[in-house]
Amino acid sequence: MGIMGYLRERMGTILAFFIGFALLAFIVSEVVRSGGSFFRDDNNELAVVNGEKVPYDEFNKKLEQNTAQFKQAGQTISPQITSYIQETTWNQYLSQLLLKKEIEKVGLVVGGDESSSMVNGNTPDPQIARQFADPQTGQFDRNRLNQFLSYLQSGKADVTQKQAWKDFLGQLIEAKMASKYMALVTSGLYVNSLDTKDDYEAKNKLVNFKYATLDYSSIPDAKVTLTDDDYNTYYNAHKGEFKNPQDLRSFEYVSFNAAPSKEDSVALKADADKLAEKFKASDNDSLFVQINSETKTPIAFQKKGALEPKLDSLMFNAAKGFTYGPYVSNGSYKIAKLTDIKTTFDSVKTRHILINPAAEGGIDKAIAKADSLKKLIQGGKSFADLAATFSVDKGSGSKGGDIPAFDVNGAMGGGQGQITPEYTNAAYKANKGDLVVVTSQFGVHLIQIEDQKGSVKVVKVAIVDKPISASSKTQTVAYSKAQAFLGNLTKNNFDAEIKKEGLKKSVAQDFTGVAAGLPGLDNAREVVRWAYKAEKGDITDKVFTVGDQYIVTRLSEIKPKGILALDLVKKQIEPAVRNDVKAKQLSEKFQAALNGSSTIDQVAQKAGSKVVPVQNIVFANPVIPGASIEYKVIGSVFGSQPNKLSKPVNGQTGVYVYVVDGFTNPPALSNNVREKQQISQVLLQRSEGQILDALKDNANVKDNRAKLL
Repeated sequence: MGIMGYLRERMGTILAFFIGFALLAFIVSEVVRSGGSFFRDDNNELAVVNGEKVPYDEFNKKLEQNTAQFKQAGQTISPQITSYIQETTWNQYLSQLLLKKEIEKVGLVVGGDESSSMVNGNTPDPQIARQFADPQTGQFDRNRLNQFLSYLQSGKADVTQKQAWKDFLGQLIEAKMASKYMALVTSGLYVNSLDTKDDYEAKNKLVNFKYATLDYSSIPDAKVTLTDDDYNTYYNAHKGEFKNPQDLRSFEYVSFNAAPSKEDSVALKADADKLAEKFKASDNDSLFVQINSETKTPIAFQKKGALEPKLDSLMFNAAKGFTYGPYVSNGSYKIAKLTDIKTTFDSVKTRHILINPAAEGGIDKAIAKADSLKKLIQGGKSFADLAATFSVDKGSGSKGGDIPAFDVNGAMGGGQGQITPEYTNAAYKANKGDLVVVTSQFGVHLIQIEDQKGSVKVVKVAIVDKPISASSKTQTVAYSKAQAFLGNLTKNNFDAEIKKEGLKKSVAQDFTGVAAGLPGLDNAREVVRWAYKAEKGDITDKVFTVGDQYIVTRLSEIKPKGILALDLVKKQIEPAVRNDVKAKQLSEKFQAALNGSSTIDQVAQKAGSKVVPVQNIVFANPVIPGASIEYKVIGSVFGSQPNKLSKPVNGQTGVYVYVVDGFTNPPALSNNVREKQQISQVLLQRSEGQILDALKDNANVKDNRAKLL
């Protein structure tokens, strides 16, 4: 009774303990399963490289900078471009991190005198020279540099400008140390006389030979049975070829199409027809576009060739007010209206001073600063000097604010990039010599119009677009089918259910953890994240929406980083293994034909082949005319004696037997020094990339990008 009384009294405490313990166990199990930590915040850990953490926010700053550069160049940021920028930024970051460690190991430094010389020395760093070049001559202008350094020390420079200069110098020093490290490693490269002789002969020594071949295709695939020994033999002989540089995933999926139906398109066309009548009658086209168009594109003057081809010829031959459409373009119904026509300059030349609102304390203060600079220039101050001092666009600032000439569409000559619409419109509205202040996505610009050239007809076309999208009914039907299919799945019946429902299975193969788009799946980032959390054979617990498709997925393969196991490459190597088996049979056939034969013609006749003569082949270009690249065959040829029948050689497309007619040796090498220099130059060009590749291969990298990007 004592025990029962004790339990009654303490039951609340005991229950609370066990419930709390169960909850803690649940949380811990979830954390372990997801790879996180209960006691620390590792959501910011993008990767760990040789024990050093890579913070996500630090990497993301570089990623945003690179993305901004793409946008500034007028590049549309698609999922594929996003993936490319992420991978490029990662490789840059990883290379810098690994180089930094190597530099620390060997004790390389840039001393105070050296860093000072990079800025103030007789031959400043090339980047300093470029930043402070005379805009007229392109030559380094020391006065510009001294003016800028004096400004920084005068107390007039703000914290942002000082930090930007400090960061710039830090990058120069990092680059200097990296170049020292590369020089240290590449100084060990040496080309000797034997290297030059071998290279010269490989490019110039000629061989004439005759060959007979038995193609692998002469044996039907169906007559070849592959055994485990066949696969193992090939795999073990080529193991080094199956090194996987990074973790890869593959999944199978079934897609349920939610694209607009014929009925959807008809209904949308009827709505677009009504909208076209209203647009035609509108007397405020800009407001009409803003209210009714999916894409709120500013209405701006454009020259011929800038409009899509369907509109270009129409609008440049129509009268003001002409309305065209609805027509289909890029998945939308569009209606276009010619709102204005005029003749303007073919190109405008400007220079600018760019002010960062964030550094000035807001847009109003940035505009006020631009107005102050405008008054200084009107009072006689040098625009170029003020640009070098105050512009946050250091690329143009070091050139006096100079911007390449651009047309009415903002396109700079020679494909140098794109000017923002706000900047372009302001420049085309002003007169030559005017100073204007305008705000764009990059900040506040003080623009001076330097020149306006040529004459060109331009049109202003307002466009209303309505995407051809699926109705809710179409989407619901497709989603319901996908959900019903998912509901019937178990881990083992994926293929059976596909067959039962008469569906088609697709495969997304060998993608990385940072892939944004996959073949047939343009924006598949969510699915990729799932794939890198799932185990082989797992089926998704939800229907994914990818574009106008609903998909149900099953993780079919995981290829870890490193040498891949045979079962992961078995399907990939099957054609090569089959050719190896065929090669044995064809080699035996040739070997039988060689017995008792003294000429290549006799061998070919016995084997049922024909003799093909080949002339003037060089070792450096191992191509058999009319056949293919045959490294092994050509290598054997150059190692053979003339007039001697070869043994069978397994090539890329078949088995060969050959006889060398003779070699033609090139003239003696007359300029050994020049040949050495050429080979050395090639080695140096390759060396930097190969050094970085070697560092990456040897690095211990835990990569979390699949989870965080």
